[in-house]
Amino acid sequence: MAALRAVKILPHVKEIRIHLCQKSEASKGVRDFIEKHYIDLKKTNPATPILIRECSGVLPKVYARHDKGVEVSASISNLPAEKIQTVLEGLVQKK
Repeated sequence: MAALRAVKILPHVKEIRIHLCQKSEASKGVRDFIEKHYIDLKKTNPATPILIRECSGVLPKVYARHDKGVEVSASISNLPAEKIQTVLEGLVQKK
């Protein structure tokens, strides 16, 4: 499988937050995504805060905070790492 290219986060996105559980099966894809793609994501977007929030039993979700405090989010429960990349790309494009 070819390596995924890192998501370019547009300037109107002020923060990315990823919520996940450290152990649940529903968060397995998120853990894989962070392990495989976080470094490239941060290198591509050094000025954008990317927060990883772990909490036991929480359903995995990704949030993008845009200008003027507008937040969009998506559930990433039971998704593979590649699909999480696609969901994140969609969230950073919305305004």
